[in-house]
Amino acid sequence: MPYPIALALPAQAFWRTAAAALLVASFGVFAAAATGAGPEPQIGLPAPQFTAVDSEGKTRRLEDFRGKTVVLEWTNADCPYTRKHYTSGNMQHLQSLARERGVIWLSVISSAPGKQGYVQGPEADALSRSRHAVPSAVLLDPSGALGRLYHAKTTPHMYVIDRNGTLRYMGGIDSIATADAGDIPKAEPYLKEAMLAVIDEQPVQHPVSTPYGCSVKY
Repeated sequence: MPYPIALALPAQAFWRTAAAALLVASFGVFAAAATGAGPEPQIGLPAPQFTAVDSEGKTRRLEDFRGKTVVLEWTNADCPYTRKHYTSGNMQHLQSLARERGVIWLSVISSAPGKQGYVQGPEADALSRSRHAVPSAVLLDPSGALGRLYHAKTTPHMYVIDRNGTLRYMGGIDSIATADAGDIPKAEPYLKEAMLAVIDEQPVQHPVSTPYGCSVKY
């Protein structure tokens, strides 16, 4: 993503601006959209179909879950924004609520080999156990194909698909873009609201929001 740096700035100001841009790019907050993936998914249209292998070696297809609400969660255990929602128990609470309501929750790891957050199947399962996570499955996407298909930008980045396969929500887990767990109770819970609305076949109040977190490590 190009950063708008005015060439007319004095040299000192120019380098301060450039350094700030580099810092943002390196940390990956509000990362640029994944490239080479075709058009971005659109609310109200069919969610992109995919086939992926989960942490237990089982093939998972989106079409297999037709008739159920599906949540996609892009995750990276080493990202402080992801840790915010796991160390606080917020993500596990949402996963448990999803399970109680018959929702399929798919956590997706799109970190490439050698990049932050990359794990193989046994490590992914051990991680779920250690942090008491209860997704329906953890999808491994080391090629980044699934992430690019959905233009997943950050960890976390959330999507809700209704029982007919229509994309109903995409964006942040909530409204306060910090890594501070203390902000969770103050934030508007976009993902929770969207998930419950879709389950109850109601309109989603905020169908699109800005995702926040670390960049997906393609």
